[in-house]
Amino acid sequence: MNQREAVIKVMEENGGYATLSHLYEKVLEIPNVSWKTKTPFASIRRIVQEEKYFFKIKPGLWALKDWQNKLPKDIMELIEENKEVTNVEKSSHSYYQGMLVEIGNMRGYNTYIPNQDKNKKYLGRTLKELSSIDEIYSFTYEEVIKKIKSIDVFWFNERGFPAYVFEVEHSTDFKNSLLKFVELQDFNVKGMYVVSYESRKREFESKKQYVAFSPIKDKIKFLSYEKLAQWYSKTYEQRIIESEL
Repeated sequence: MNQREAVIKVMEENGGYATLSHLYEKVLEIPNVSWKTKTPFASIRRIVQEEKYFFKIKPGLWALKDWQNKLPKDIMELIEENKEVTNVEKSSHSYYQGMLVEIGNMRGYNTYIPNQDKNKKYLGRTLKELSSIDEIYSFTYEEVIKKIKSIDVFWFNERGFPAYVFEVEHSTDFKNSLLKFVELQDFNVKGMYVVSYESRKREFESKKQYVAFSPIKDKIKFLSYEKLAQWYSKTYEQRIIESEL
């Protein structure tokens, strides 16, 4: 079996699709496949870009061309959203939330998803199944908690304080997300990220300059979907390498 056949086999066993992290974990377990490289993860990334066999669904998520019409329902919904940009908010939002939760879990944080999103799907699982805590920590006044508990993803440290927060913004105004972040200005939050298309970065930078956001200006950052997918894959790659040491 050659390298491409190994990638195809793993995707077939996973229902015709896979994240890069899933491929990293499973492909190298297949016996009798010669990689002859010190960078097998880079080889996997190269293989999935072979358009004859694979296609990209979302950043970090790939599928087999032969399985395009028989993928699971939630994966098909992600593909349909690619065709209809006006309806892009539904499944893509939870896909990126799930990716953020998994990164937080791998990095040792306690992860929280707001109640309205807990039953949304991420690659066949609900976000509730992924997040490590069911209720947001009561780390400050109740009136502040009410204003911020709808933030898309929280990473809490071991003392129950927010270390990182994330808002996924496909098309809506960044101001609502940034106003939630302002409520956290008195806490040592390391990063407040808005996640969106790379093409919206200039709009974000413009909103960031508003006087209302000056207390958090140095903490609010932009994260594109592509960079998020790279972060996710690299985090998983590092986790695999560390487990072998």
